Order: sequence, then C-alpha cells, then structure tokens
Amino acid sequence: MSLITETEVVARIGEILLSSVADSVKLKRTMRLLAKYRSLQMQIMLVEAQGLKVSRGPFEGMTFLPHSAEGCHIPKLLGCYEAELQPHLMAAAQRGYDVVINIGAAEGYYAVGLARLMPAATVYAHDTNPAAQAACRELARKNDVADRIIVGGLFAGEDFATFADRRVLIVCDIEGAEMALLDPEKFPALRHMDIIVELHDRPQTKISKILSQRFVDSHDVHLEAPRAREVDLPPVFQELGHLDQLLAIWEWRTAPTPWAVMLANHQAQRQPWTITSTRT
Repeated sequence: MSLITETEVVARIGEILLSSVADSVKLKRTMRLLAKYRSLQMQIMLVEAQGLKVSRGPFEGMTFLPHSAEGCHIPKLLGCYEAELQPHLMAAAQRGYDVVINIGAAEGYYAVGLARLMPAATVYAHDTNPAAQAACRELARKNDVADRIIVGGLFAGEDFATFADRRVLIVCDIEGAEMALLDPEKFPALRHMDIIVELHDRPQTKISKILSQRFVDSHDVHLEAPRAREVDLPPVFQELGHLDQLLAIWEWRTAPTPWAVMLANHQAQRQPWTITSTRT
C-alpha cells in the first residue's frame, strides 16, 4: 500500500459507508483502512529517524526499500516480521543449500535477506507482479547480491524438476495457491526439498491439514502458529500511545496465517530440528 493523503482516506471511507454491505462490515473495513493509514504515517517517522537499515533479526543490517511491494513495512525494518520463522531461518542458514526458491517474493525481503544469510546459495525470486520484480532487483542491487538473485515471474510446478539434483530450500507465500503448487504426487522433486510455506486456510478448505498430510511420509512436518510478541521499539515510537505501539508491529493480516516448516527426511536424518513443535 503506497502512501495516501488524508483526502484520499476520507474519500475511501465515504465509499465504504455508501456501500451495500452490512454495517458491521463497513466498520471493519473503515477501522482497517484507518489503521493502515496510521501505520503508513508511522513508517515515515521510522525511516526519518533510523533510515532503511533492518535493525535486528536474521536480516539485521540489510538495506531495505522506502516501501514494501505489498503488506506491512514497519515490522520488516524493525526485524520482527514473522518472528516465528526466525529460528527456522537461522537453522536453515547452516544447512548448506545450493538454491533458495522464493515463490511470492514481493519486494525481496526474504530473497535478499536469505542471499545475505547464505552467501553460497543462488536465490530464485518469483513474483507475478512486475512492480514487485523491479523492487526485488533494486533491493538486490542495494545489498550487493544481485549476482546471486535471479528474478522471475510465474513459477510452475513443473519447474521444481529443474532443481532435482540440488540442495533446495523453498520459501513460499502465494495467498492460497500453495494448495495446487505444493503437490508431491504431481511434482515428485518436492519430496527431496525443504519447504517453508505460509498457509492460507479457508472456511471450506483446511490447507494446513491437507499439505501436512501430503508431506508427512517424506518430510518432518512442523506447524508454526502466529503468536503474540513483545518488541523493543525504537525511541521514535516509545513516546507514542499504546495503540500506535501495537500498530508498529502489526503485520496487516486479516486472519491468523500459520506456517508449515517441512524438512525432507534425508535432511532430518543428517541434522535434526532443534525447535519443538507439533507433528501432524
């Protein structure tokens, strides 16, 4: 979401209030719009105060962009974005992958961050949005890893076979399309690749359960649920109200989105997980 003016916000609220949806829906949409608007104002404050360096976490020191291609921005700069995955990312950095395939790469936060974290790996960053592809290339240049990041568009399931003889980590966030893409029956190369995927359950489709069952014979499967977190906020936010401080770490999600962290059995035998989680 790009920066918007107060006039634009008021106009959008007017459109929401004139829509034919239920009042409860109007209120939710209005509150979400106002929360995003305030978050964007705070993003400007943070960049002016500390610049574009990620301040902590696995990607500490990475030079980021002024805006994300989609979704939240402040938690990425603070280094607390998707904090539940950070121990898994740090463990992955020790496994000696040849290739990282980032599907749904957006502006490249993970693609570039993992390229910095894994200096021997080539990262394939795929996104169907041309603007996101351009942002990913810019971010790679800013962090001197452009020679190891290959940016592309749509990643098809058949493409996994291209990497069948490599040590591969897949990082995937494609808003529900993981159901069709991550199918080891159709794409057998997946059985030998490690996978971190954000899961987008629907009322009628429990993707987290279906994917866990698909990979249970070939992988050590862990589910990570989003959790409440405490973050040491920078000084620029410490004098703000409690609501603003909550917005600083809000990741703009409309519903909880768990992750599946799936380690291929051949990897599990070589280097067991050290993180306690529930196998499904």
